[in-house]
Amino acid sequence: MSQKVLVAYFSASGTTARVAQEIADAAGADLYEIRPEQPYTSADINWMDKNSRSTREMNDPSCRPAIAEPVQDMAQYDTIFVGFPIWWYVEPRIVDTFLESYDFAGKTVIPFATSGGSDIRKAEKSLKGHCPSASWKKGQLLNGSGAADWAKRVMS
Repeated sequence: MSQKVLVAYFSASGTTARVAQEIADAAGADLYEIRPEQPYTSADINWMDKNSRSTREMNDPSCRPAIAEPVQDMAQYDTIFVGFPIWWYVEPRIVDTFLESYDFAGKTVIPFATSGGSDIRKAEKSLKGHCPSASWKKGQLLNGSGAADWAKRVMS
């Protein structure tokens, strides 16, 4: 019995998108971009600006930015890779929107992240809190090469 795999990702700058594509290719997975209904501008993601959209969102734990389009037939997927850049040591709030929008009971969820300096541990804890019904595998920080090899290992 073959598994149906989805790579769902949010990417503000394109870095996470490249990693997600590499994972999808390696895993023979469908690819889904978690796109915000209101796209982020470069000013929105300026983490040094205390009034930027990303800063305001991350300072509000209840913030759930709207997603442009839902996953078509989420029920068909057995395994979901969830990718994102690390923002303020955790996943961006739009990833929380994604996780809280579907029933992940009985599904395996595998997080991956990109970051300029943070690790994935705090994000893993946060993700599980937003989606406790999933069966979580250990996540991976994937900043350079190696995403395809990691995806193959974690799928075996």
